[in-house]
Amino acid sequence: MNFVPKRSLFTRITILFFSGICIFFLIRCGKFDAPAKYIPTASDTVRYLANDTDFANPERGFYRYTETHANNYTPLDSNQMKQWRTLQQADGGGNYQIYSTLVFRYFVLDGLTGTALPSALLTEIQADFDLARAAGVKLIPRFAYTLNAHPGTCSDGTDCPPYGDAPKTIVLQHIAQLAPLLQKNDDVIACLQLGFIGTWGEGYYTDYFGDASANGAGKLLDSNWQDRIDVLKALLTALPTDRMVQVRYPQIKQKYVYGIDAPVSSAPLTAAQAFTATDQARIGMHNDCFISSPDDEGTYDDYGTSSTPRQGATSVLTSFAAADNQFVAVGGETCDDTYSPENNCETAGMVQTVLNNLHYSFLNCSYDNDLNNIWVSGGCMDNIKKNLGYRFVLTNGLFPASSVQAGMQFKFTLNLVNNGYASPFNQRPAVLIMRNQSSGKETVFTLATDPRTWYTGNVQVNETISTDPAMVKGKYSLFLYLPDNSPSIAARPEYAIRLANANCWEASTGYNNLSVTLTIN
Repeated sequence: MNFVPKRSLFTRITILFFSGICIFFLIRCGKFDAPAKYIPTASDTVRYLANDTDFANPERGFYRYTETHANNYTPLDSNQMKQWRTLQQADGGGNYQIYSTLVFRYFVLDGLTGTALPSALLTEIQADFDLARAAGVKLIPRFAYTLNAHPGTCSDGTDCPPYGDAPKTIVLQHIAQLAPLLQKNDDVIACLQLGFIGTWGEGYYTDYFGDASANGAGKLLDSNWQDRIDVLKALLTALPTDRMVQVRYPQIKQKYVYGIDAPVSSAPLTAAQAFTATDQARIGMHNDCFISSPDDEGTYDDYGTSSTPRQGATSVLTSFAAADNQFVAVGGETCDDTYSPENNCETAGMVQTVLNNLHYSFLNCSYDNDLNNIWVSGGCMDNIKKNLGYRFVLTNGLFPASSVQAGMQFKFTLNLVNNGYASPFNQRPAVLIMRNQSSGKETVFTLATDPRTWYTGNVQVNETISTDPAMVKGKYSLFLYLPDNSPSIAARPEYAIRLANANCWEASTGYNNLSVTLTIN
């Protein structure tokens, strides 16, 4: 028989005590490898109030329409453009008021379909860019050779040939002449529209690039697609790589990216491909008959090839546009009110739903107000005015509750909502400004986040700041600054993004006050 000594009473009590402690911590902690998460205290959190009013913001909203002609040049008016940045009545009989930071600019090259652009015209165009810069707005340029339709007894009846545009050799020559202007003034070019081809520069009624109307073949041939691709390539090359070209029909982007035989089911741009300065990432869309019919008057047609017919493709091409448009510049104009009630406000219509699904950043305020005014009477115009493009609303932020030692890191989080239909389509930095409350000296930190990826819906920005060991001790006010990316206008508050929050906007600087005081010691 083996002898097992009895434990003393003290030993048994000790074992029971430590066993109880272990059981207690197992119950409290669950598993030792899953420590409790840090929950910020109330003092860490700053909550923000939304501002529900309309106001000016760059590269979004209702634009102002202007045109000028090579044979009778009328320059832009800088004072008028400054007024457009304030709350003003819409043009063309619009029953609503708007803030406009975008100016559509038609450059009509009358009488230049067989000759080079005169140097005097190039000087006048440069002056327009200078005037826009002085006024604090950006242009959406489109070059065209004619804005005049010729109704008659031709098969189409709406516009009869000859239409009055220029052959490809002249178009390419003109683009080459304009390239230095486009490069020099990209800071005040929001985006460029393809233009050049056909009446109004819309690529439909054309003498040289394939007449898809009933007056011509009713579709496009392979050679027509190649000619259009060549013009688009020339414009993409003429522009700096940080600017986009808008095309009138989504199918031209598919043909450009995937080849002339690309089907309408071709893949749209992805998030990984977006904002990479490739040609695919730089082709946006303008729809000049927005919500005017089921296919927007041929916007979503398959225009065929030499070996395939023209046919409807509304469903598949609108699906392509909905996905692709999230990452590019999208805008346009309405053109009539016959597509009713679909083009009305919800719930009878679907205009806001379509604007949101297709990620519209801007619309024309002067055409067609037969439709635009219905959005006023229908009660959705105020929402459309505010939600075209981006509209960022801070909800709350998490900041250090205690002081930070100079030379050490600190983290912060911003939670916001983008209530707009789109995100910004041009690159711009996000900057944290720390302003010393005693001296006013500002310390600037460029953040890692890209505002172009602040898509519609909830957005969270998590950042780590490395302070300078030489940073002066004291209390600092924190600001979020979203300036333009171009050095020439980066310091201009007119070109900085304003958040839709109360007591936030500092108009003199373009900063957004985060209502935070951080102590550096």
